[in-house]
Amino acid sequence: MPRPADDEARKGLIRQANEARILGAGEKVFARAGFNGATMAAIADEAGLPKANLHYYFGSKLALYRAVLARTLHDWLVPLDGLQPEADPRAALETYIRAKMAMSAQRPDASRVFANELLHGAGVVGELMRGELRATVRRKAAVIDGWVAAGRMAPVDATHLFFTIWAATQTYADFDVQVRAVLGRDELTPRDHQRATEHVVGLILRGCGLAG
Repeated sequence: MPRPADDEARKGLIRQANEARILGAGEKVFARAGFNGATMAAIADEAGLPKANLHYYFGSKLALYRAVLARTLHDWLVPLDGLQPEADPRAALETYIRAKMAMSAQRPDASRVFANELLHGAGVVGELMRGELRATVRRKAAVIDGWVAAGRMAPVDATHLFFTIWAATQTYADFDVQVRAVLGRDELTPRDHQRATEHVVGLILRGCGLAG
């Protein structure tokens, strides 16, 4: 007979799996239809779950939308952990840029939902950006300023360096249609993404005086 602790652990894993499926489905539907055009029924169909499950886990479409945005912001911030005072500037920045490029390739819908939210005034995610995002950028900008002061990289505006990285990496998701049109592609290939990644990494590292 299963012990209560085992049963609770099993339920917890099921909950995590279902929430992940719903969030992934939400990314796709919100990216294509926008918040107003998206429906819980469409997201449930995409997730392969009953609509009641969405309401059980998230309560409302707005709560689900907010969770999709919060997850995206969190996942974008995690790679910044590698920017530590004792780290090698070149390796740390390269790892961060490659992680952002990988997310644009693997989860473009997440970036598109976030971009659309910003274009409409960031009414839902604004508080998160003024809180967690601002605090994180300030901490990591201080790390970069320390590297500059120690002569470990060229002088740069650390805060605007982040804006540059975000713009350069997220364009391959947000403006995928434009990139494909210029390259003459129906879909970007892994080779296209690799070419883009090497270009962005090299360009930014050279601007930071870190080209090897």
